[in-house]
Amino acid sequence: MHNHASGEASVPLGIVALSPRERQVLALTADGMTNDEMALHLSVSVHAVKFHLAAVYRKLHVANRTEAAILYLRHQLDPAQQRSINKE
Repeated sequence: MHNHASGEASVPLGIVALSPRERQVLALTADGMTNDEMALHLSVSVHAVKFHLAAVYRKLHVANRTEAAILYLRHQLDPAQQRSINKE
C-alpha cells in the first residue's frame, strides 16, 4: 500500500476510521499487552477491551490481534499525522 507518486506509505482507510479509543487499544495490542493488561491500563472492563478489539478487527478487515498489530506497525503514523487523524 504505497502512494507511488510521492513514495510515502499510505495509511489504510480502516486506521483512519478508528475512534481514538480504538486506536489506543490497537496501539496497546501492538505493544503486546493482553486484554487484562489493557483493561487495567485504560481503567475499563475486559469486556470493553474485547468490544473495542472487535471493532478494530472489523474496521481493519483482519481476523485477529496479530494481523491488527502487524497492520498498525507497518503503517505507524508520525505524531503530526496522528494529530491530523485524531481531529474529530
